[in-house]
Amino acid sequence: MSIREEKFLALANIDYSNKSLDELKQLFREVLKSGMHGLCSSPYQEGQEPGDQLTEEQVRRRLKIMKPYTKWIRSFSCTEGNELIPKIAKEMGMKTLVGAWLGDDPEVNEKEVQGLVELSKQGFVDIAAVGNEVMYRGDLNEEELLDFIYRAKKEIPDEIPVGYVDAYYEFTERPAITEACDIILANCYPFWEGCDQDYSLLYMKDMYNRALRAGNGKRVIISETGWPSQGTNLEGAFPSEENAMKYFINTQRWSKEEDIEIFYFSSFDESWKVGDEGDVGAFWGIWDKNEQLKF
Repeated sequence: MSIREEKFLALANIDYSNKSLDELKQLFREVLKSGMHGLCSSPYQEGQEPGDQLTEEQVRRRLKIMKPYTKWIRSFSCTEGNELIPKIAKEMGMKTLVGAWLGDDPEVNEKEVQGLVELSKQGFVDIAAVGNEVMYRGDLNEEELLDFIYRAKKEIPDEIPVGYVDAYYEFTERPAITEACDIILANCYPFWEGCDQDYSLLYMKDMYNRALRAGNGKRVIISETGWPSQGTNLEGAFPSEENAMKYFINTQRWSKEEDIEIFYFSSFDESWKVGDEGDVGAFWGIWDKNEQLKF
């Protein structure tokens, strides 16, 4: 373990009850500076949403902000400029988890999967994800998703693991999908299940272990987890700056202590997400919508 990581663990092993908000912010910054395994990319600027074309300038600018703090970047699509994310991330020396976004539009699905295959063959992909929460949303049926996964596995170079991203419990409930994956990419959100922040790390560990058991020996990555800093509570889960910082610190501490691969959600606040998630949707970032560190 490096001196930097030892310092991180000493900082993270704390009692929050005697910490002021300013002290918590200072601790958050120390933990952030110590680095993390992975970050989810949030490329859309204010006024943009999926469907809008991303520019190289905005992708490069945001990746430059993230680079000092993470080894891996996760992207969610291979079209509309999202294909620039893994290319520029690789140029900057980061590893990539690259996703093809699958939905209910067959034409878009074809472009996404073909884009993922091409990026993989060009050397821009370290892990390939075919679909994100498709079963959760009900955009495709299981057979349709399996066809895409097996097609991608056939065309993507063998050295690149291919998986599918969904809520941790889907891998228990859908063994055919779990079997098709080289790697299990599990989204674990205690917040969305109404968990009190005080118990959220224990809850996330249980989520991870359920995915681990479902994978039966396969590598498991937490492909998303996070906590919103503002918005309406969900049962016992309350968004706040304090809770968001505590959740981030606890998550990174666990990631380093037990060598758990985690992609934190998310890098930047994105206002368009309120349409799907309500007011909390706009406040999952480490940086705000103006690209300023929130805490």
